[in-house]
Amino acid sequence: MSDNKKILVTGGAGFIGSHLVDSLMEQGNEVTVFDNLSSGNLEFIEKYMDKPNFSFIEADLLDPKEIERACGDIDLVYHVAANPDVRLGAENTKVHFDQNILTTYNLLEAMRKNNVENIVFTSTSTVYGEAKVIPTPEDYGPLVPISLYGASKLASEALITSYCHTFDMNCWLFRFANIIGSRSNHGIIFDFIRKLKDNPESLEILGDGKQSKSYLHVTQCVEAILFVVKNAKGVDSENVNIFNIGSEDTISATEIGEAVVEEMGLADVTFNYTGGPRGWKGDVPKMRLAVEKLKNLGWKPGIDSEESVSQTVRELL
Repeated sequence: MSDNKKILVTGGAGFIGSHLVDSLMEQGNEVTVFDNLSSGNLEFIEKYMDKPNFSFIEADLLDPKEIERACGDIDLVYHVAANPDVRLGAENTKVHFDQNILTTYNLLEAMRKNNVENIVFTSTSTVYGEAKVIPTPEDYGPLVPISLYGASKLASEALITSYCHTFDMNCWLFRFANIIGSRSNHGIIFDFIRKLKDNPESLEILGDGKQSKSYLHVTQCVEAILFVVKNAKGVDSENVNIFNIGSEDTISATEIGEAVVEEMGLADVTFNYTGGPRGWKGDVPKMRLAVEKLKNLGWKPGIDSEESVSQTVRELL
């Protein structure tokens, strides 16, 4: 798809969404951000508020009328809005249903009514569950998520592909490894920094610290998304494109702890483990995505997990 589109970004004031907005604005697109600011931050997009090709709608995707209005005269939707807290699902079973599945349905209905044909969706590696094939390719199955978050993203993927086939729409679905970087307000690195600021002598690590996963810096992630949307048209079928985005290696929870300690200039920090292979209910201990499909299209990650982690620690500090 060419640049200079009228683009709607749901969750555009959030972590990944705001980095995406930066790139879309840089390309000269007309961008509308739709965000209820529950986890987004106006500061991230403040610099665009007086730009003629930018508008901001503070509203909730759970309000069908608001999103229907927002979808008028739009070429392409980046659906980034979601509740990304995987752990929350074990305490509140409704949150991911409402904020991830229902919101996606409301958006798709708004797009259908306004004849908006193109949607880009940020999904997750957790749709694969505990994959027996690592690195895990896009055609791996059956998909058996073990967290309610993973289930909500898989349900959203299914809604999107079915709308595409039923109403002649096009979609690009991206299954992310752990995306990290500046502006993130949750996740392992964020938690470790907070814990070490509270107590620089000891660090609690959930699980046994051996959890081994792939991490990619958010700027790389956005670069990959925009590259695929521009270059992949109907790779999987006429109107559905599914791509993994991640680094080509992994890093353990303990190694992340060590990186945070080093970047913070601390010494003699005791690591305390809560034990067991999982950090929490629904935690997948090992995750690495196959990115051959992305590479075959002509894009590959420029930095590995370790560099992504170190860069993120520096940015968050």
